[in-house]
Amino acid sequence: MTTIRTTLDALNEADRKDFAGALGPIFEHAPWIADAAYAARPFASVAALHEAMMVALRKASPEQQMAFVRGHPELAGKVARAGSMTTESTSEQGSLGLDKLSDTEVAKFEKMNGEYGKKFGFPFIICVRRHTRDSILRQFERRLALTPDGEFAAALAEIGHITRLRLVDKVDGPGLPQTTGRLSTHVLDTYNGRPAPGVAVSLFEVGASARGLITSGTTNKDGRTDAPLIGGEPLRIGVYELQFAVGDYFAPQQVKTADPPFLDIVPIRFSIAEPEGHYHVPLVVTPWAYSTYRGS
Repeated sequence: MTTIRTTLDALNEADRKDFAGALGPIFEHAPWIADAAYAARPFASVAALHEAMMVALRKASPEQQMAFVRGHPELAGKVARAGSMTTESTSEQGSLGLDKLSDTEVAKFEKMNGEYGKKFGFPFIICVRRHTRDSILRQFERRLALTPDGEFAAALAEIGHITRLRLVDKVDGPGLPQTTGRLSTHVLDTYNGRPAPGVAVSLFEVGASARGLITSGTTNKDGRTDAPLIGGEPLRIGVYELQFAVGDYFAPQQVKTADPPFLDIVPIRFSIAEPEGHYHVPLVVTPWAYSTYRGS
């Protein structure tokens, strides 16, 4: 999806029509929210602009709020498969592969959508850019147990996450709300007492039925990858595994070890629960032992 960007200064100087036109797509099928937030100009920060739009939503009548929530598409639902969602929702669901589900996965989502809609009377809303598929299905099950009022509040909170990301994609300016996380690593060779350069590192997402390679790289002279393993976007809630090729790293050093070596590929499996957090997952290693921790 190509987003036409604007600036906070331009929005502060825009007339009501241009302001609402620029920000109308941020909230699904609800340009009235941008129109209502217009009166709060000028905004000192992008975060203040987002809060003004959320205030407009929260001040709306219960009937208007419900109509707005019901205007959202189901996850991997019929509207998505028919290709009639908004551009923003199409891109967001596509980023998680919800437009390419197998027949079995489609049936699972349809079952959950049906149970949810029957209980609450509106579609399940979640910020897919902050979740893996497994996490979304767990959230489906957890939120089905909530009361109607509790779930409506949860849906509005997710809309806050969705629209915050959309706004940051759209508007440049001071005071951007925090929407991204960072995952990094560092390999420390305590056998030689130094950072470990040249270690091949691979990052996988580990799902209930499959695993997928996210990225791979090699540590530099400082024992780090040149760039974060994930950065500039939310960290999707889920389970991950880092693999470090320490056998290949120690082999040229002629370390006296067994044949084959005791450690070859070192896996570290961990979970991410904070999409906007910083997860630093280092490896402290010798040819015979390793450890890890969540660093900073």
